[in-house]
Amino acid sequence: MKNFEIGQEIETSIVAISGGYIFLDLNLKSEGVLDGAEFADENGNCTVKEGDVIKVFFCGEKDGEMRFTSKLKDAGADKTLLENAYKNGIPIEGRVEKEIKGGYEVKMGAARAFCPYSQMGYKKQNDNDESYVGRNLTFKIQEYKENGRNILVSNRKIREEEESRLIEGLQKKLKVGMTVKGTVKSIQTYGAFIDLNGFQALLPISEISRGRIKDINEVLKVGQEIEAVIINADFEHERVSLSMKSLLADPWDNAAAKYPAGTKIAGTVSRITDFGLFVTIEDGLDGLVHISELNDVGRNTNLRKLYKSGDIMNVVVEKIDAAQKRISLKPVSSVEQDDAADMYMDNQDDSETYNPFAALLKK
Repeated sequence: MKNFEIGQEIETSIVAISGGYIFLDLNLKSEGVLDGAEFADENGNCTVKEGDVIKVFFCGEKDGEMRFTSKLKDAGADKTLLENAYKNGIPIEGRVEKEIKGGYEVKMGAARAFCPYSQMGYKKQNDNDESYVGRNLTFKIQEYKENGRNILVSNRKIREEEESRLIEGLQKKLKVGMTVKGTVKSIQTYGAFIDLNGFQALLPISEISRGRIKDINEVLKVGQEIEAVIINADFEHERVSLSMKSLLADPWDNAAAKYPAGTKIAGTVSRITDFGLFVTIEDGLDGLVHISELNDVGRNTNLRKLYKSGDIMNVVVEKIDAAQKRISLKPVSSVEQDDAADMYMDNQDDSETYNPFAALLKK
């Protein structure tokens, strides 16, 4: 029989699940045994299956069986097991009893351990956070002194290792350009965090729609499922960025054909600047009405006193440059005035049209 050292970590596959136990392939005549409860969810359902590869620790022989664990249980954690867990880096489950100065008191078997605020949870301080009290969590023993009377533990270490394994797996699967599905985890003014199988990616507000979004809460809700494209993946710094608008057709692709010069359309004032008005004629298509095209205004006129975002404006396309994504617009009123002037000049010599000014000149 192969000799395993107490606390030795091995990677092995599951050969069977039966009677509340998980049986492990050891390349020996007999299999290793692991308590199935270690891989049960909150409803008691097993989260692994035959053929899955898992990492476990050897915790000794019992009744002729090679026993393994993914983590030591606090109820059976005597001083020997605790010291062994410390020396071999074996995760151990503990119950957070109460909050004390600087952190939390954690019960592990008959022993009491201390977990500082900085070592509880993942990558953040949790001062005055009562949510951990009363919960069974997994820890790694960082210090074991005075024969078990002074034990320092970390839950953050466990979380970091879990996150590292998650990121390692995602890095193999997620690539820039891929389309993924996720769930809105939280919403901020600058964008939304999207859950991708346990990893949170950022969906910037500018990447949600082709159009301008004033209030992100009007288009996204927590818990909403979305589909997006990965536009940036920096796993070294745990940053992944997504884009929903990349899945939408770019309106600039056929803008020149759809809005040739002379096209009249009702647009919406989306932005007001010192030099003119930006008018949205379609989601993702904003054109500029230069201040010189506006009636009764000068270069020093405060346009914000005359116009506001959301105003409807009838405009005509003067020029469009799809390559540079620029559209020059004029108010329809000015075009109508130009047309009227042209008609006047064309008809001024018409004998059937009485023109007092022209008649005066002829005298």
